[in-house]
Amino acid sequence: MLTEQQKAQLDWAKTDNLMPAIIQHAVSGEVLMLGYMSPAALEATELSGNVTFFSRTKQRLWTKGESSGHFLKVVSITADCDHDTLLVLANPIGPTCHLGTSSCFSPAASDWGFLYQLEQLLAERKTADPASSYTASLYASGTKRIAQKVGEEGVETALAATVHDRNELTNEASDLVYHLLVLLQDQDLSLSDVIANLRQRHQ
Repeated sequence: MLTEQQKAQLDWAKTDNLMPAIIQHAVSGEVLMLGYMSPAALEATELSGNVTFFSRTKQRLWTKGESSGHFLKVVSITADCDHDTLLVLANPIGPTCHLGTSSCFSPAASDWGFLYQLEQLLAERKTADPASSYTASLYASGTKRIAQKVGEEGVETALAATVHDRNELTNEASDLVYHLLVLLQDQDLSLSDVIANLRQRHQ
C-alpha cells in the first residue's frame, strides 16, 4: 500500500479529486480495467483490501464486485512519476468485465499470462476423467506421486544443465514447471501465493 509520504505526494488537485486507477492482474500482468478513485475511494480500497472506485455515473463509492461477487483483491498500489495516476496490482475473483471476460480490454499475450492460463487449465483438470487426461491421472494418483514427479523432473533438469544440453534443459525445465504447477494446485496453492511470498522475501 502507499506510505503516508506517498499519499501526501498525490496530486489530487490536478485530477479534480478523481484520479485514474489502472487495475493490473498481479500474476499475469494483464490490464483488467480502468476506473477513477477519489481520496475516499483510495482509503476504502486500502481498508477493505478490495478495489473501490468513485462511480461517476452513480456518484458514490463503488466496490468492484459488490453485486456480482467478482472482487479485485489488492496486492499493491503505486503512483506514477507525476503522482496523478494510480497502478493497482490485484488478484481477481472471477471475471473482471461485466461481459464475463477476464479483462475490459482486448487480451494481450504475455509470458506470465500464459502461465496463469495454464494454471487455470490445470485447476479445471482436477475434475476430469483420469482415463482421458494425464493431468487428471496425476491428481488421482495423490500428492506423493505428484511430488515424486517434481523431484524426478528437478533431477533431470539439473543433469541436463551439467552436460550443457540446452535443448534437453529446456524440455526438462518445462516438465518441471508443469509438474510444479500441478503440485501447487493439488495443495490448493497458486502462482499468486508464490509471487506474494517472493515479494515479501525480496522487498
